[in-house]
Amino acid sequence: MTDLSKKKCKPLAKGTPALDQTTVSSLINQLSGHWLIASDGKMISCEYSFKNYYQTIAFVNAVAWIVHQEDHHPDLLVSYNKCTINYSTHSTGGLSENDFICAAKIDEIL
Repeated sequence: MTDLSKKKCKPLAKGTPALDQTTVSSLINQLSGHWLIASDGKMISCEYSFKNYYQTIAFVNAVAWIVHQEDHHPDLLVSYNKCTINYSTHSTGGLSENDFICAAKIDEIL
């Protein structure tokens, strides 16, 4: 099993299809266990909780740095003591390996 957090995101060619369900199931099992697959199979998400707003924003800034380096950006929902991260690859209409690579890198922050 390849360590996803050591991989780099790759640009996707136009028309690249979304990952199939078997591949998605295999990749999600390589993450922390907190990530969930949406019921339609087109998104993964994880909610992180913190003691206060400062810790939440520090986490968001660390995520921003990582995803900027990978050039693969999630949707973030930020509140006082929580941050929900939603990943999907819009160009594929579902999930790509890039989503799982970034999720693994984000898990390493904590």
